[in-house]
Amino acid sequence: MSAKEKSDLPEVAEKRANKAASAAAELAERRGGAKENAELQSTVRTQSREAVSRAQARIREAVIRNQEDKLTALLHHINIDVLRASFFGLKKTAAPGVDEVTWTEYAEHLEASLVSLHARVHTGAYRALPSRRKYIPKADGRQRPLGIAAIEDKIVQAAVVAILTPIYESEFLGFSYGFRPKRSQHQALDALAFGIGRRRINWVLDCDVQSFFDKVSQDWLIRFVERRIGDRRIIRLIAKWLTAGVLEDGRVIETEEGTPQGAVISPLLANIYLHYVYDQWVHQWRQRCATGDVIVVRYADDAIVASSIGTKRSNSLPISRRGSLVLD
Repeated sequence: MSAKEKSDLPEVAEKRANKAASAAAELAERRGGAKENAELQSTVRTQSREAVSRAQARIREAVIRNQEDKLTALLHHINIDVLRASFFGLKKTAAPGVDEVTWTEYAEHLEASLVSLHARVHTGAYRALPSRRKYIPKADGRQRPLGIAAIEDKIVQAAVVAILTPIYESEFLGFSYGFRPKRSQHQALDALAFGIGRRRINWVLDCDVQSFFDKVSQDWLIRFVERRIGDRRIIRLIAKWLTAGVLEDGRVIETEEGTPQGAVISPLLANIYLHYVYDQWVHQWRQRCATGDVIVVRYADDAIVASSIGTKRSNSLPISRRGSLVLD
């Protein structure tokens, strides 16, 4: 690997203390009362968040410098500070995975656990565990399958999301609103209402990709990620999560398609997949085929296309007759 990485700016080496680790060690050693411990924990969280912000800023600069090239050096951004921030960003009351370790239990030996996790990630010894299958009822009476990851899988997934987000935020199109920083359902609805109110709209089509998280092609997903990410270590991490399988009724089931709905990494992977399969497709259709006004709003695997009647080539919509997404 060259000295100048595509995902980072050159830095002058200097000897400096790891303030977050020192504060965490002090938190473990001192027993000065709940108030003092809370203050120290707050300091640790703040310093860890700052480490994530610095890493993301360096990645954004690398993206600006290399708008077309693949980013080949990303894993080194996942340090202990980033892992710690990822841990504190998890929901404390979330159900445990197959490891049966809760957030509170992992926090009891946090620093030692993060040091071990960091070493395993960077040496390739890290192994993803199967997700624990759980079903929740849907509004139509059916059951929605969720995949609950183990605590360390959640931490590493959150760290990878933090590192990849600045890259893909420069790639995603403006009409994509789901699971993106500083975007929400309300903004998606506002954009739709504004467009319908200001444009000449004759019809509105509400679209849903049926069983998207269960049926997404893992092979195509990896190929899409590889278009921008050249760090094979990051690719291998994603592949491990996709193929880790699920544990249901005491039996591990291999997963050859789909991504676990409920996993920390799944929303970003879904947006990457749909960016290439749907967003770019419908964007080209709007530019090349459509006549008149066209509004597109997508939130995760739900999309709305609104337009006046007429296209340059035909009256077809940017959706196949059977509602499936077909790759050439």
